[in-house]
Amino acid sequence: MKLKGKTAVVTGSGRGLGKAIALKLASMGANIVLNDIAASDSIDATAEEFRAAGYNVAITKGDVRNEDDVKHMVKTAVETFGSLDILVNNAGITRDKPMAMMAEEDWDLVLDINLKGAFFCTKNAAKAMIKQKYGKIVNIASVAGTMGNRGQANYSASKAGLIGLTKTTAKEFASRNIHCNAIAPGTIRSKMTDVLPDDVKEKYVSNIPLGRFGTAEEVANVVGFLCSSDSDYVTGQVIHIDGGLDM
Repeated sequence: MKLKGKTAVVTGSGRGLGKAIALKLASMGANIVLNDIAASDSIDATAEEFRAAGYNVAITKGDVRNEDDVKHMVKTAVETFGSLDILVNNAGITRDKPMAMMAEEDWDLVLDINLKGAFFCTKNAAKAMIKQKYGKIVNIASVAGTMGNRGQANYSASKAGLIGLTKTTAKEFASRNIHCNAIAPGTIRSKMTDVLPDDVKEKYVSNIPLGRFGTAEEVANVVGFLCSSDSDYVTGQVIHIDGGLDM
């Protein structure tokens, strides 16, 4: 129970990787604020799962691109549980196309959600953390942000920008006992990867030294470390969880 008494906000946590991260932090004792867009029908079911397991949970629905929604998210955490100790910037999307065919709106949408959204969340969460003189921020980047990826100019740029934001945040807030790190997952098993043809899976796996896809739980385990006191001398770092893909 290394996070007992701490409160964690995880954006984009209605399902998938965000849900797995929130579940890990809850299992470590944290109060959880789930966040997803208003149109999400999964966040309510996820909250019920958490409550049934005995975890303390609150919900905020909103768009990370909207700073008023983000301010409401921070306010909910503080008013419900008394503090905001942990922020995981997980919300993100893809709109993949070859660069020559990529529409401006696809570029703008991905950068706005993946990067500007993380900026708004970090900026406003940090205000609460500064008052407490304590905070842990984890940004979910990607190997696409460190090595690029065909057809993902927008996504790769957003994740590379997130890594830059991570390092700047770490430098600006270190004196306030606020740590900020990023993780860069590689190919993580999901519903999307499960339906890929076997030959496509084999092609992906052939480039991974460990010879398999990662799991959401393996990513969540590293996030749990970065959110706990075990990582108190770690800040401004990018930790790859990619089976050796980018090394």
